[in-house]
Amino acid sequence: MMLKVVKYGDPILSQEGSSVTEFDGKLADLVENMFLTMRDEGGVGLAAPQVGESLKLFVMDCTGGKDPARRLTFINPQIVETKDIQVGEEGCLSFPGIYFEVERPRIVTVSAFDIHGKEFTAQFENFEARCILHETDHIYGKVFIEYLSPLKRDLVKRKIKKRIKLGDWE
Repeated sequence: MMLKVVKYGDPILSQEGSSVTEFDGKLADLVENMFLTMRDEGGVGLAAPQVGESLKLFVMDCTGGKDPARRLTFINPQIVETKDIQVGEEGCLSFPGIYFEVERPRIVTVSAFDIHGKEFTAQFENFEARCILHETDHIYGKVFIEYLSPLKRDLVKRKIKKRIKLGDWE
């Protein structure tokens, strides 16, 4: 089932999510629906708050569905370590049509639970590291425009207000 992606301005995007405590069929359905929604929207990552669920959970597939082994679910993730720096363009399904260069660590080690409640720790690099950090920010109520200078952030907010007035931000 397709889920509605909430846009910037919705209060859920600025709130820390709750930890997931039940690893059941309801959670499995949510995760599957998040993957379907992410793919349909053309994204590579999607956090639960972006679909109106205030939970510490995100899904990711940086291959665009080409490698089923890279279709990953992170539940209650914790960033263990980061290394190096990379600068790259980021967008966000909650900010349609808005892209900016953002500086983030190039390597990230993350500890999380999978859909079955099994804990894992893994290291990711480059684009996957960027995606993990972007989605982890979402579950803690942080969005990617917070990495911009105050001037650029203000310009983005004004652009969004204009799109809201035009009815182009639903």
